[in-house]
Amino acid sequence: SAKYAIIFIAVQYNVTYTTGDNSEQFHFYDYGPKDIATIIFYMLVGINLHAVIQEYILDKINRHLHLSKTKHSKFNESGQLAFFYLFSFIWGASILNAEEFMMNPTSLWEDYPHSRMLFQVKFFYICQIAYWLHALPELYFQKIRKEDIPRQLCYICLYIAHISGAYILNLQHLGLILMVPHYLVELIFHASRLFYFSDENKQKGFTIWALLFVMVRLWTLTLSVLTFGFGLARVENPGFSVADGNFNVLPVRIGCLGAVCLTQAWMMWKFINFQLKKWREHVKNQIPKKKITNTKNKRTKKESNRG
Repeated sequence: SAKYAIIFIAVQYNVTYTTGDNSEQFHFYDYGPKDIATIIFYMLVGINLHAVIQEYILDKINRHLHLSKTKHSKFNESGQLAFFYLFSFIWGASILNAEEFMMNPTSLWEDYPHSRMLFQVKFFYICQIAYWLHALPELYFQKIRKEDIPRQLCYICLYIAHISGAYILNLQHLGLILMVPHYLVELIFHASRLFYFSDENKQKGFTIWALLFVMVRLWTLTLSVLTFGFGLARVENPGFSVADGNFNVLPVRIGCLGAVCLTQAWMMWKFINFQLKKWREHVKNQIPKKKITNTKNKRTKKESNRG
């Protein structure tokens, strides 16, 4: 049983390289079908951690806030995602800092395919895919409202598709550089929403989120066009080979770039609609206040005239 259990727990496909004099060994990892078992195991771990955070942290805070059913559901969603985004941002940033991917953008396409991963890079992707897969059964376990399921299902599937695509197509470096700032923006949004539920006057975080949101969308588009449109198109080893992990052909590059551009355009469209909705609500709230101030001014004028 231990022989089969290790497939679920440990990261598989270890590849060891030694130097010419065998004095130093380098350990890298590839991917393969056994990763499915590892992802399933950590998906179950994610379900348990989700339940622990919900029961021992979020539910206790909810009892003190006395939120409505709608706000209660959004508070739980933001609470879970805030924990995940914070953990993933710190972990991803530490990998970028250790590997210095940010200091050399040409590493995104040089020596492609990057079919050999370091342990922390592979384990990061395993955990990311496992978390977003665990979010699917959580829609049932958390008894999410029917009107919220399509929205959550949409962004969960987008995360699974993009992260799995970067993992399978050996674009792990690009995926990391795009994920870390995106997770930072999402962390700010959900943290701001948590503060908003505790006190509706705390809305400054949404302003910071809005500015960073637009900047990260531009960063994502720029880096994606640079990688797929120029970098990978000019490398010395273009071609398609599943055995070598090389997917550097025009249809794949166009498909990846199109998926990123469409996703960013959809996110910007949702963002603009969200801002317009908030602006309309602000205008509606200002109209009654103006009427009240106008009536008060008229009364004071009448009283002064009588005096």
